[in-house]
Amino acid sequence: MRILHTMIRVGNLERSIKFYTEVLGMNEIRRSDYPEGKFTNVFIGYGKESDGAVIELTYNYGVEKYEQGTAFGHIAVSVPDAYKACEEIKARGGVVTREAGPMKHGTTVIAFVQDPDGYKIELIQPEK
Repeated sequence: MRILHTMIRVGNLERSIKFYTEVLGMNEIRRSDYPEGKFTNVFIGYGKESDGAVIELTYNYGVEKYEQGTAFGHIAVSVPDAYKACEEIKARGGVVTREAGPMKHGTTVIAFVQDPDGYKIELIQPEK
């Protein structure tokens, strides 16, 4: 068994695709439209879907906003240099909600960014 994907609902599909591809550097892997079901799924990630977990962006026609609740935490992404990644994300128009630095009560360097729908993405720099 392996994890295939994580699905998040988005209020503006093209805005979300732009964030994940242009700000975080992911690729659109595949798209499926379901007009009879009134939704579209777009899978994005850093490589082939068969090589690792990806994110499924689900857009339900006519729904522009979702309540996130308190159960969902974040999506984690490995980056070689969290400090540099934050600078690049800000330069591309992304929002950094926690600058890069050691995690509380630890030494791992992390940062957090936020997507257009308010989902948090944690950037984790591997320890050397």
